[in-house]
Amino acid sequence: MTRIDFHSNVPNKLAYACRLVRKARAAQCKIVLLGKDRNELAQLDQLLWSFSEQDFLPHVHANDPLAAQTPVILTDSEAVDLPHHHVLINLSGTTPEHFARFERMFEIISSDEADKATGRDRYRFYKERGYPLSHFVAD
Repeated sequence: MTRIDFHSNVPNKLAYACRLVRKARAAQCKIVLLGKDRNELAQLDQLLWSFSEQDFLPHVHANDPLAAQTPVILTDSEAVDLPHHHVLINLSGTTPEHFARFERMFEIISSDEADKATGRDRYRFYKERGYPLSHFVAD
């Protein structure tokens, strides 16, 4: 069953996602980042290349021919066939249709009231279905 971690009160969701990617890659995990749209993915793409001078975070978009060999996949669609099912980082603001395929999922929630409200709805959704949940408040 998918383990779900909520990280709330996050000031910069994309930078926070990069921190989670770095941590997951240090543990040899393969990651799918689900963004809300292509614009957000473009920002995330740039940030992953420049995030850390010490860490190389190789990544490609889900439709790239090298997706199966690349540890970090960026997508704004669940309609594509994803090669990894270890970690999902959800930035989409919605409940991913296929989240249960993943061993672990991270939900990143900002301090924005609308984002918190939809995050609470997703938390209830997962809780009602018996998924193991953890909650962390960003500093």
